[in-house]
Amino acid sequence: MNHSYYEFFSPVKIIAGHKALEHIPFEMSLLNLSNPMVITDKGVLGAGLIDHVQNAFAESSVTVSTIFDDVPQDSSEHCVRQAAAIYREKGCDSIIAIGGGSVIDTSKAVNILVSEGGDDLSRYAGAHALKRPLKPFFVIPTTSGTGSEATLVAVISDDHGIKRSYASGFLLPNAAVLDPRMTQTLPAHITAMTAMDAMTHAIESYTCLASNPVSDAYAFAAIKKISNHLFTALNNPSDASSRLALAEGSTMAGIAFSNAMVGMVHSLGHALGSICHLPHGLCMNLFLPYVLEYNREVNGDKLGELLLPLAGDDVYTSTPKEQRAQRTIEHICTLRDTLYKNHKLPRTLKETGKVAEGQLEEIASVAIDDGSIIFNPKEADYEDILGVLRRAWGA
Repeated sequence: MNHSYYEFFSPVKIIAGHKALEHIPFEMSLLNLSNPMVITDKGVLGAGLIDHVQNAFAESSVTVSTIFDDVPQDSSEHCVRQAAAIYREKGCDSIIAIGGGSVIDTSKAVNILVSEGGDDLSRYAGAHALKRPLKPFFVIPTTSGTGSEATLVAVISDDHGIKRSYASGFLLPNAAVLDPRMTQTLPAHITAMTAMDAMTHAIESYTCLASNPVSDAYAFAAIKKISNHLFTALNNPSDASSRLALAEGSTMAGIAFSNAMVGMVHSLGHALGSICHLPHGLCMNLFLPYVLEYNREVNGDKLGELLLPLAGDDVYTSTPKEQRAQRTIEHICTLRDTLYKNHKLPRTLKETGKVAEGQLEEIASVAIDDGSIIFNPKEADYEDILGVLRRAWGA
């Protein structure tokens, strides 16, 4: 990529803090909104997280009464059409997404249908098919990993199970609301997995071909937030400051990779996820150090810069410059070892118990055609990718 020219786009208002939810009614009043539709899933509803949002609206004129909670783990056009029909039936004027990546993607797709009309979502697939702003849209993440609250992409499976991507600046929400109350009950293994998802977003956006000075600043800050606060949140789940820091790190990483793209870790992760149905965050954790090692010979200096936010001042300054890239990879491996020991987050394909060694060729064949691969700093053919997969398989 030519770094003499780049673009950066991030219009999402971020409302963050220990009482962030209480600011949503004011934001909605600025747009004269009174009847939002909440889109969520049964896990979020069952955990009582919707109560925090409803309490935040208790003294406002806004009624939060229309709740759609049938979003599955991998959303579909059928689900989107169901939610859009209810939105229209109840005369809603805005959308509040409360959940993780699937809920947020579903909400983006619902907003397309209720804004554009009709039920044919596929008309808007691909990049930049939307030509005008959509309905007001707010996102309250309940995990700290996907960064979807700050990205302009949604992925929805069509009626035949084929995943379609939708990309447009108009899919971005009016505001992302980061409140630690929404993640304090997140189980430890999900906290770990989603944090590694966000960490990978930040590291790949910093080290891949489309990085730029502005996205680098977001990525660097995201890595520092996650590194400094992950284990505090795991050891003390109710620690509000650490929960907020992880949420901030995830959003900053989302802003970074939305502008700088990602590379081979995501190509492999997308392929593995589609073939073996493993969670995206787990796939990121599985492949991250092996891809960094593959790329090190072409971007070692930049990779070495990340030792500072990952390991801190003392380690960074005491490590010779030519050794920093390798030390960065070693630090990530140590981090993964700790997550495996304490929370059983797999480090290798073998440790998942869900991947057969005979599937590596199929995974490589899918990964080579994934769009993220073109932004990887080192070119890779089928044999290169297969080599990375074999190293990720485990001893």
